Amino acid sequence: MKIVTAAEMQALDRRTIQEGSIPGRVLMERAGTRVVEEVERRFGSSKGKRIIILCGKGNNGGDGFVAARLLHQRRARVQALMLAPASELSSGAKYMHRRFLQVAGRKAVHVFTGAARDLIKDGDLLIDALLGTGLGAEVTGLYREAIAAVNGAATPVVAVDVPSGIHADSGAVLGAAVRADLTVTFGLPKLGLYVGAGIDHAGEVCVADIGIPLAYIEQVDSKVRLITRDSAMAALPSRLPSAHKGTFGHAGIIAGSVGKTGAAALAATAALRAGAGLVTVATPASVNDTLESKLLEVMTVPMPETKARTIARSALDRLIAFITARSSVAIGPGLSTHPETVELVHALVRRLDRPSVLDADALNALAGRASLLTECKVPPILTPHPGEMARLEPDATPQTVNADRLGVASHFARERGVFLVLKGARTVVARPDGLAAICPTGNPGMATAGTGDVLTGMIAGFLAQGVTSWDAACAATYFHGVAGDLAAADLGQPGMLAGDLLSRIPDAIRAKYRPS
Repeated sequence: MKIVTAAEMQALDRRTIQEGSIPGRVLMERAGTRVVEEVERRFGSSKGKRIIILCGKGNNGGDGFVAARLLHQRRARVQALMLAPASELSSGAKYMHRRFLQVAGRKAVHVFTGAARDLIKDGDLLIDALLGTGLGAEVTGLYREAIAAVNGAATPVVAVDVPSGIHADSGAVLGAAVRADLTVTFGLPKLGLYVGAGIDHAGEVCVADIGIPLAYIEQVDSKVRLITRDSAMAALPSRLPSAHKGTFGHAGIIAGSVGKTGAAALAATAALRAGAGLVTVATPASVNDTLESKLLEVMTVPMPETKARTIARSALDRLIAFITARSSVAIGPGLSTHPETVELVHALVRRLDRPSVLDADALNALAGRASLLTECKVPPILTPHPGEMARLEPDATPQTVNADRLGVASHFARERGVFLVLKGARTVVARPDGLAAICPTGNPGMATAGTGDVLTGMIAGFLAQGVTSWDAACAATYFHGVAGDLAAADLGQPGMLAGDLLSRIPDAIRAKYRPS
């Protein structure tokens, strides 16, 4: 699904109205209807609930008046708070305001004043229809006071299109912004909901169809996509009744060192959980037995090692043979940054001739040597967190990376000819031709040691099954986040461990393979 800027969405709306002959009031009616549907999906029946809807003077406010009327018809106790007199409303908002008055009466409409703040405090649900995607200046005056009142209420909040005060493109807070539990955005997702502070303010994001013609959407020249469950599912291979373990490929994991066999074990198990038929780990000889004791279904191959018990440079030929016999390979989890091991990674990267994932210490080995990536015969997938990304990009810091996650990821993927998975909130996947995707799944409970190793293994597992690099990176990132969300729902976020994701990977993807 395409992610758009405010200007792109406004152009789509205009084209729909002018060329598609769908009146703006019809789009507004559909938008308000979708808000009501999503409110009841998330919070249950609205009957009898005190629902306060804050309406601005623009079309966002018009959507709010539609929602108010429909909720009143569903026997909710609705109160609309206006931030401007009726004379200042846009034509669409003015029309929907009149329609609400016709069914609810004047007692259901209030101008935002001190008394109105008490209504906000007493509501069972607040709907933010104050400011839409066109906001470009800092919020001031009554609007700022209204936002403060919304955020100060211990009440669930639903935002209409974007949380008021959030820049629709950058996700920046323009002075003050509503913190929503649910954002119902229309037509296509807005970029500002997935970047910057927008991530913290949007809550759950629901993309609601309001009837924008598909032909018009297809012509939008957006280079950013939202990874959806449908697109992730579509990437997964079929599993025919006649299949055997060889059908689903053999993933190779080059990982581990003394004290870091856990990273190798997590990646290897995740590759199997993602559906690979076979997984073998190449690891230093002296830690091989330790790793074997952690793994039942995974094979291991001991490799020559340094005195520090990391894989030695002398293992190069054996590792090249190891890679040649595998469908895909992942390099890096727990590998260490021993100088000799770093040299080994440099030599291996130059010889990569099949789908691969480079993570953790493989990325650290490339600090200052990212030009080696252009020598790969098959573009690899890199999975850095912001700190690793900063080490790959000259003059970057984790802070500058996080300040422009989409831009940094897209630039690096183009410049180095690789696929890049920039982990974090929200994870960005970029490819060499400039296209990028944002993953909507995952949660802060995943900010714990080892979850990146799980992602690496999942990608390697999908690659082993013949999934393309782009699809493997997007699908693995999506289902990795779903597994984390399932774990958080069961355990809560603070105590989550990376291993908790492993058992939930099958649940994350099982719908693909349920018998019909």
